[in-house]
Amino acid sequence: MSLRRVTRRDMLLTSAATAGISATNAAQAGATTQPDTRRMPESKRPLSIVCVGAHPDDPEETSFGTLARYAEAGHRVTVLYLTRGERGIRGKSLDEAAAIRTAEAEAACKIIGATPVFAGQIDGDTEVNTRRIADFTKLLAAQKPDVVFTHWPIDTHADHQAASILTQQAHLQVKEDRFRLYFFEVESGYQSLGFVPQIYVDISATLAKKRSAFFCHVSQHGEETYRAHSEIIERFRGREIGVTAAETFIPMARNDRGAALPGLDAL
Repeated sequence: MSLRRVTRRDMLLTSAATAGISATNAAQAGATTQPDTRRMPESKRPLSIVCVGAHPDDPEETSFGTLARYAEAGHRVTVLYLTRGERGIRGKSLDEAAAIRTAEAEAACKIIGATPVFAGQIDGDTEVNTRRIADFTKLLAAQKPDVVFTHWPIDTHADHQAASILTQQAHLQVKEDRFRLYFFEVESGYQSLGFVPQIYVDISATLAKKRSAFFCHVSQHGEETYRAHSEIIERFRGREIGVTAAETFIPMARNDRGAALPGLDAL
């Protein structure tokens, strides 16, 4: 093998060529001082967290302990209600019930620092069709979600099923920056059927916020419902992992089995 002596001229030519390449690359990349946070690792940036519930009080009962943890950690939390609970108050017109339950949902979201959004369907008359899927997908995509929670699809309530299917369809249609999807349980054994938790979230530290938010739903007898259903489940789920209270989820994607939720510390 022959050795070639590197001259000063060689070094200057190499430096000039390298500088030219670097300048070209920078120009092509469109160098900017504002990083694209959507491309940053999940552990290094605030996430957009969305919870989809069929009615006001569904997210509060099932996921508000977890959502409160996200909000306290600096993430953006949106609660997307499919309906305004129009048929949820006996003796009230649809509009009257909607106004009352919307106010309750807004008060609940304020407690944990979440933003309420309403999809515009009608309680007890929800639809899943091509138009509804397109409208819902557009609304959900506008939140630029990283993580989405919604109903477990095997549920005794048709509105819960509709919310779940619409969210699943949105998940499949949003191909770029696809969000992670997780299912929550609603009064398992009574409404959610065959729900076997795969992810547990310790909500002991945010339990008080969850209760206060759920109790905002006076029209739904929030405190009574909590004592009869929610408290039993969250205590039992907590017992399964050795904490005071927990909420549980099932991931849509198989590779998320047993993993911690993005943006929250693992148990």
